[in-house]
Amino acid sequence: MDKVSNRIKLLADSQTLAMSQKSKDMQAEGIDVINLSVGEPDFFTPPHVKEAAKKAIDDNFSFYAPVPGYPDLRKAISEKFKKENGMDYKPEQIIVSNGAKHSIANALMCLVDDGDEVIVLSPYWVSYVELVKLAGGKNVVVEAGIDKDFKASAEQIEAAISPKTKVLMLCSPSNPTGSVYSKEELKAIADVLAKHPDIFVISDEIYEHINYAGKHESIAQFENVRDRVVVINGVSKGYAMTGWRIGYLAAPLWIAKACNKLQGQFTSGASSIAQKASVAALSGDNSYTEEMKVAFERRRNLMIDKLEKIQGICVNKPQGAFYVFPDISYYFGKSFGDRKIKDSGDFCFYILEEAHVACVPGAAFGAPNYARLSYATSDEKLTEALNRIEKALAKLK
Repeated sequence: MDKVSNRIKLLADSQTLAMSQKSKDMQAEGIDVINLSVGEPDFFTPPHVKEAAKKAIDDNFSFYAPVPGYPDLRKAISEKFKKENGMDYKPEQIIVSNGAKHSIANALMCLVDDGDEVIVLSPYWVSYVELVKLAGGKNVVVEAGIDKDFKASAEQIEAAISPKTKVLMLCSPSNPTGSVYSKEELKAIADVLAKHPDIFVISDEIYEHINYAGKHESIAQFENVRDRVVVINGVSKGYAMTGWRIGYLAAPLWIAKACNKLQGQFTSGASSIAQKASVAALSGDNSYTEEMKVAFERRRNLMIDKLEKIQGICVNKPQGAFYVFPDISYYFGKSFGDRKIKDSGDFCFYILEEAHVACVPGAAFGAPNYARLSYATSDEKLTEALNRIEKALAKLK
């Protein structure tokens, strides 16, 4: 008997996790699958971070952590904002959570009431629209295609605003596209929002350190909207710590207090050991992060060079994160044997079964003509994966 709640019935399954699981199942059967569906660095956590975790265990940090995070971690995050972003957030304005996704969920649940509209820029990360649904909000999707580098303009955002608009979801560098908003583009958006004092921004900046465009820019730097911005970040991507599950938000004090209240009922504090490891990550130098970025940029170039040579693939050059998001609609309607490609889902499952390469359908990100490929794997695996994809696509007629 299915008595699951309506709120869960409304949720879609995560297609990124589903594709990753499908590829793992095939690998378990002995099939050589190259997984380009995952959103995590293939690097190991830096040694000094692991040592800090070991020390925390030896020092008996085995008790419940404070709900908003240990004071030393919140202080380290506060100092990171001053040093790297020129922004002043007091420790009491910072809430440490179980990953950036948890921080986003906290912010939405604390800001959105039933029927409130949330502007989501497409292509979007899969969980945004689902978390808005859980909060009782209504998604208002604003689309920008590859011809615009997948970046919505201030004019598009302004046109989407209504009396019911409560939140704008912003992500830069972007998952799934790798697009990076410039300071000028963010200022234009801020100037639009300044005319609408009841609208808040949730700015997902988890890919901050994987940025090939120069200095990271945050919309929270602009005085005319700063008191309405919730900045989301964490240690997962920049420090190769996805499994440690530490994210955080920085916000006006009243929002931080609301998130603390909510988190106190849902999860309490994040892992004590992972928090101590995160202090070391944020307090150390960024040389390890810079090495990762250099590798990712090289891999991006390798992938772009190869994809541009495959017939029918249209791809731009992303300036951040570790994804490419090519237009693959050229192959819709084509067939191989009894298999016909009708949409991005068919395309990705064809690539998985024929080429043994896993990627994610663009439909999961609100962009049905595209597919997301991660280059968070070795140069050798990327080269092999792209060769396999090219051969598989050549069979489609």
